[in-house]
Amino acid sequence: MDDVYVQIGLVMLIGLWAKNSILIVEFAEHRLEQGRSVANAAIEAAELRLRPILMTSFAFVLGVLPLYFATGAGKLGRHSVGTAIVGGMLFSTILNLFFIPGALRYCQRIVGFVHGKKGSRNQRRTASRIIRS
Repeated sequence: MDDVYVQIGLVMLIGLWAKNSILIVEFAEHRLEQGRSVANAAIEAAELRLRPILMTSFAFVLGVLPLYFATGAGKLGRHSVGTAIVGGMLFSTILNLFFIPGALRYCQRIVGFVHGKKGSRNQRRTASRIIRS
């Protein structure tokens, strides 16, 4: 992992992945405050954020495709950053849409188990904050 271009691409990916994850958790938190169950809140949050996440991800991937298909001088550097971003963004999009709602639900269960079976709204907010950090 000595390639600086790949490392720069990974830093950009981490930022976009974190942004999308925080948005899903934030929307789920709003649904929890409205009295929805943890599972319904997580699923609704993922559904509500599906279109914006897909639009952001595909726009970013399409913007980086010229780097992926680079030719000429400096093509190896551009190709390496393009490969890291295209592959990583596609993977992180799938991860955000399927893993984050499940992780939110799992963390809510742990907090509920530790603090009693039902869990109050403050405990649910605590679990949401744990996932965001």
